[in-house]
Amino acid sequence: MTNTFPDISLSTERLVLRPLEDDDVPAFTEMMNDEQVVAWTSVPQPFTEDSARTWISEYAPTERTAGRGLDLAVTEFLTQRLVGVIQLGRTNWHVRSTELSYIVAPWARGEGYASEAALATAQWLFRDQKLERLELRTAADNTASQQVAQKIGCISEGVLRGACIARTRTEDGDWAEARTDFIVWSLLPEDIEGVAEQLADSGGFTTYSDWN
Repeated sequence: MTNTFPDISLSTERLVLRPLEDDDVPAFTEMMNDEQVVAWTSVPQPFTEDSARTWISEYAPTERTAGRGLDLAVTEFLTQRLVGVIQLGRTNWHVRSTELSYIVAPWARGEGYASEAALATAQWLFRDQKLERLELRTAADNTASQQVAQKIGCISEGVLRGACIARTRTEDGDWAEARTDFIVWSLLPEDIEGVAEQLADSGGFTTYSDWN
């Protein structure tokens, strides 16, 4: 039998993490066409509303039911506005591990939303899904993503040389691919002990409060 992630919603003080919905298409499309998202991810370009609908209605459900991963929309609790996406992939149910990644809309950056959503997801995965290891990969020059990994307690394990294809703007405004390194991070259950409290004490955020 294939293990799968449940259809889940998680909540923190500021955020709700839930499955992507058709109503997310416009905001999801806009976010995926942002310069930083294009530069540091493999999101197909141009990313159209049809691309968003296919992702939401076909790709994400297939990944979940096949046991490979899970996509969650990250929304503001008060406004319900789409903040970003948390994605799990390359899940190995025998090893009890998965790879975690995150994308944040440009208007929501600098608010600690990525680390809040990532930590809530990690807590749920370790406590409820009984996973034993999360892995994150950040491009060598993507310092913002590396700061998120550090904030939630990840340990840097090493470098995968030349393993990442990033994109840069050319002089004529097009995108060109550039090879760079991946920094590999891991997070184990014991690594997040006290992390939420430390962030809350520093004016960050509180841990997740519930799931359903």
